[in-house]
Amino acid sequence: MARKTHLTELGCIACGGLTELGAGKEGWLVENPNLLTSLDTHSLALANRSQILILDWNNNNDQGQYRPIKIKPFDDKSIEGEITAIEWLVFDEIKVICVGTNNGYLLIYSLDGDLIHKQIVYPGNILKLQVCGSKRIFRHDDSSSEEVCVIMPGVIARFEGSDVQSLLRRWCQETRSHLWDENWRKREPEDPGSSYGRLPYQLWNVSKYGSCLDAAITGIMPPPLLELQSSERYYCAVTIGEDAVLSAYRLSENRNRSIVGAILSKVVPAAFSTISSVSRMIWRSEKPSTKKAEEKPQPFAKASSLTCLKDDPRKGEKLTLSPGGTLAAITDSLGRILLLDTRALVVVRIWKGYRNARCLFMEMLVGRDTVASSSSYRELSKSDYCLCLAIHAPRKGIVEVWQMRIGPRLLAIQCAKGSKIMQPTPRFGSSTTQSSYVPLEVFLLNGDSGQISVINRSLN
Repeated sequence: MARKTHLTELGCIACGGLTELGAGKEGWLVENPNLLTSLDTHSLALANRSQILILDWNNNNDQGQYRPIKIKPFDDKSIEGEITAIEWLVFDEIKVICVGTNNGYLLIYSLDGDLIHKQIVYPGNILKLQVCGSKRIFRHDDSSSEEVCVIMPGVIARFEGSDVQSLLRRWCQETRSHLWDENWRKREPEDPGSSYGRLPYQLWNVSKYGSCLDAAITGIMPPPLLELQSSERYYCAVTIGEDAVLSAYRLSENRNRSIVGAILSKVVPAAFSTISSVSRMIWRSEKPSTKKAEEKPQPFAKASSLTCLKDDPRKGEKLTLSPGGTLAAITDSLGRILLLDTRALVVVRIWKGYRNARCLFMEMLVGRDTVASSSSYRELSKSDYCLCLAIHAPRKGIVEVWQMRIGPRLLAIQCAKGSKIMQPTPRFGSSTTQSSYVPLEVFLLNGDSGQISVINRSLN
């Protein structure tokens, strides 16, 4: 009897360019803390501190191997610093690479290595770039939330997805209009990365319980009682770190939420404008400087603490959010995995004995006749799938799949020592109609062999 497998092989990423990132050494993919990865459909981006390598297995040569694209964003003395986070940004036909640095810069590059956008978010090390391209519903609020979040120690920044998409469309239109203009393509902009304006964003300080190691905005939540009511939205954020296993905050879009603050926000700018006008009439203004003013980060918006869990010596390590934002999987330093209900802010399940684990949510067909379902796959909707949690336990050498929230273990897949589970970055504006729904999948990359596979969405 043939052995049942729950993996489907997709291809191999092995190529000569990977040696610069450490390939060839045992465990190079998982043991190097400076090696970053980001997955998109048919594309894999890997980066170290100074360069990015893009592998596209739709772009094969005669030998069937990948022709990598190499991007070297900046030199060693650049003010932007070193690469500390990467993520794909995909809007319909537009696909670019977003980069975060240890000096707090957010950069966007085309696949040709051209700098599209550069902006300082906040002075500090960018730990993670989080992309949410799906609709998240939180406490009966039907507002969609497509966003790009920047996670830093004790700081969260949020960029609206529509603003990022607008900037990239302007870049795409300008690039297409000068497609055959060699002089335009060879030009050297006076200020690279600022041709399409500055992206607006919100910034919050979430370091009340110590500096966070990971964080996520889980969705939109109602405003607090006894606060000035307005059309502005509030967000719920969950953070984890060394001082607190997890903590939660209510994030306000505005810095001033009280009645006094609202009055001051109107009066102070008007008074300052009047004083400035009078001053210019009395004293001659100096000749304006041609030197560009140093870009400063914007002030923090209001972040109110909701709850905190401290359990010394346990420390939070990694946080993974479900596609709807209603669940979060948190790994800690004692080998435990906490399943958090982000609506009630309550831990609903705990796994023990999973040190150095990595978790990703996925969707599977559970309890269905796979023969019948496979023939009508394109007609399946989101309701046909069950939310599950894939747990990669590297010390055990297995990937387990558990049904949410309190369901049984569905799969236990053996994997090689140097393997890593990955997931494609959510796409912005993707269609979620019943006839075209694509379930959330988890991929397994074997770093030693270069083989990439996907976990089957059906048990049979």
